[in-house]
Amino acid sequence: MGGEQEQTTPETAPGGLVGRSIDEFVNQLRGFTDRARSLAGAVPSKLSLPSLPSPPGALSAAQLRAVRQTVTAQRQSIAAMRAQLDAFDQQLAVFERILDPLVDWSATWARLEEAVGDFVRPSPPT
Repeated sequence: MGGEQEQTTPETAPGGLVGRSIDEFVNQLRGFTDRARSLAGAVPSKLSLPSLPSPPGALSAAQLRAVRQTVTAQRQSIAAMRAQLDAFDQQLAVFERILDPLVDWSATWARLEEAVGDFVRPSPPT
């Protein structure tokens, strides 16, 4: 009876199947990285492969804070530019309203000069 328990295979033992699955996964992962490394070695020297950030696959908290601060500063800069553009647009609208009567006045003056011009300018001798 005691011999039956000793003959349990790793596949049928609790955790044996899981252990084998993990080993297969690790072996597949190693194979993938080996193939990736061999492909990277075949890349021409003109092309550089991107380097991974440290720690791999993630940014540090300080790097993330710096990125957040940069994005926030850029958004604030855009908001300030929008405010300046709005103010400039309002100034142009006021300037446009000032120019409308000046254009009308100038056209009226030109018509007046044309009408009165004959009286002011002597006619050329014939």
